[in-house]
Amino acid sequence: MFDLDLWKEILSALKQNRMRSFMTAFGVFWGIFMLIIMSGAGRALENGVLDGVKAFATNSAFFWTERTSVPYEGFQRGRRWDYDNQDIEYIRQNVKEVEYLSPRLFGWQQNGDNTVRGERTGAFNIYGDYPDYFKIDGWTPIKGRLMNEIDVLEKRKVCVIGERVVEVMFASDEDPIGQYLKISGVYFQVVGVIHPETRINIGGGKKEETIIIPFTTMQTAYNYGNVIHFFSVTAKKGYKVSDLQEKLKSILKDRHKISPDDLQAVGSFNIEAEFIKFNALFTGIQVLTWIVGIGTLFAGIIGVSNIMLVIIKERTQEIGIQRAIGATPSKIITHIVAESVFLTVMAGYVGLSLGVGLLEILSRILEAGGEELFFRNPQVNLNMALSALMVLVIAGCFAGLIPAKRAINIKPIDALRDEG
Repeated sequence: MFDLDLWKEILSALKQNRMRSFMTAFGVFWGIFMLIIMSGAGRALENGVLDGVKAFATNSAFFWTERTSVPYEGFQRGRRWDYDNQDIEYIRQNVKEVEYLSPRLFGWQQNGDNTVRGERTGAFNIYGDYPDYFKIDGWTPIKGRLMNEIDVLEKRKVCVIGERVVEVMFASDEDPIGQYLKISGVYFQVVGVIHPETRINIGGGKKEETIIIPFTTMQTAYNYGNVIHFFSVTAKKGYKVSDLQEKLKSILKDRHKISPDDLQAVGSFNIEAEFIKFNALFTGIQVLTWIVGIGTLFAGIIGVSNIMLVIIKERTQEIGIQRAIGATPSKIITHIVAESVFLTVMAGYVGLSLGVGLLEILSRILEAGGEELFFRNPQVNLNMALSALMVLVIAGCFAGLIPAKRAINIKPIDALRDEG
């Protein structure tokens, strides 16, 4: 395989018909190029989605209330109901599977702006939370601090705000820390500017447009009484969040006199189940990518094999002369297989290089954009590239085996008489 004369013969044979060699190689080039591009695009989609949720606790579940759908113990169907503070205390004391538990209140729904500072106004997402919520949904303080337990215990009128809130409510040269915002008629002091680590927003809207105040303060300041709109939990290590989800739904139904058969009254979902769906989706995309890419590559390999058969036909006399002067069958096979592998690998390498290069350019363009996208880092890993090259080598060998077998079956005397 490393005979210099052999490779000179191969290059000479390919140069004799450059157009045919190019068109034969193009099928292999296109197959590997499309495999790399599709794989990189699938990986970019996976990176974009998972990077947007990776800081969110995967062992978390979320609960809200819906109208009842089944009459029970004298209550009619369609009853409105709410969680209350006693639910939280009961769960903390009696459900050992719970690690973190955080109730949430949603700000008053208004048609206009809900936040005022001097002449500046804005409409933002207002939430009342416990500090444990930041352990479920990750936020990074850019300035100041996050909300803490003392804020909740003392019902302090403080808030942490998203970056968009800062842009709207403050001048570019102002430091928001220590300043006051009038939120739905009540003044709160800004103690932190926060950046979301995930794109999941329980409650809707853009996370950068969020204002979070202590749960107890919000419950008191806006006369929510004992009501809780929503709560989040995480399961301790060793417990499945899906099992915890069902257990809590059962407890909540029992505490609020809701039929065990009512499938609508307690709304819930868990992130673990969503991650499983995401992983299944991306696995399916990668499998489909390989099927399509290998199929396209296989078509190119068939083209190589067919052209090699044509070449064998054209070089029948040459093969006969080689056999007549003592060339062994193994030498003939080596020559043909080497020519097939060379053509296949070179075309595949060019396709692989151009595919990786295009993905690298696209990745840099996306990074320069600086926006949170669901399409990020469209690259292929080293294992993918090595696997593709291995496929090419094996495919090149198979592409040359059939023509090589036909070549060694040609009798020298018949080959010398051939005029084709």
